Amino acid sequence: MFITFEGIEGCGKSTQAKRIATRLERAGVSCILTREPGGTPIGNDIRQILLSSGNRHLPPLAELFLYEADRALHMESVVKPALAEKKWVLCDRFFDATTAYQGYARGQDLHMTTRLNEMASFGIKPDMTFLLDCPVSVGIKRALKRNAESQVAGQDRFEQEKTAFHEAVRHGYGELAKQNPDRFVVVDATQTEDRLEADIFSCLEKHLLIEP
Repeated sequence: MFITFEGIEGCGKSTQAKRIATRLERAGVSCILTREPGGTPIGNDIRQILLSSGNRHLPPLAELFLYEADRALHMESVVKPALAEKKWVLCDRFFDATTAYQGYARGQDLHMTTRLNEMASFGIKPDMTFLLDCPVSVGIKRALKRNAESQVAGQDRFEQEKTAFHEAVRHGYGELAKQNPDRFVVVDATQTEDRLEADIFSCLEKHLLIEP
């Protein structure tokens, strides 16, 4: 199983990805937890560039290519080998984030973005994508609080974007969910962490019965 977690800044996807990975391991499922960007050592360097508030004027096309470069390396080094070993892969963001952020919000051509996503992912798609949906005002408030409490400074380039940008990202995710109803599971991210975890895990339980 290849499972991805998506949503706007502060939606809680990283927390839920960690919680679900822990819960699966307790259930005896062999799984790995990874992320984009930053699922490899080189990817972590790319992540620093992409998230640094000092790079606010990074051109949208260059930003798109950096994400795709990170993805191609991540797929080759981490995701494909894990899937070949029949492990469950849980990924904090994947190509839907690129479509929502760089396509819908940055205005990059959606056909080109989709094609680049396909190339960088080697045509591999998630089996299930959890979209943690919440109002932009809620997500940004959480994200800013998280950043204020973090030991890492200056990694808030996206949080500094205007509200209209985040609304465009949320809209993009909504469109992707409509276009891919068999893959997307939209969950209410305004719930408590425990309730959200329970809702997500309940969608996965049936797969525990059929996976080797």
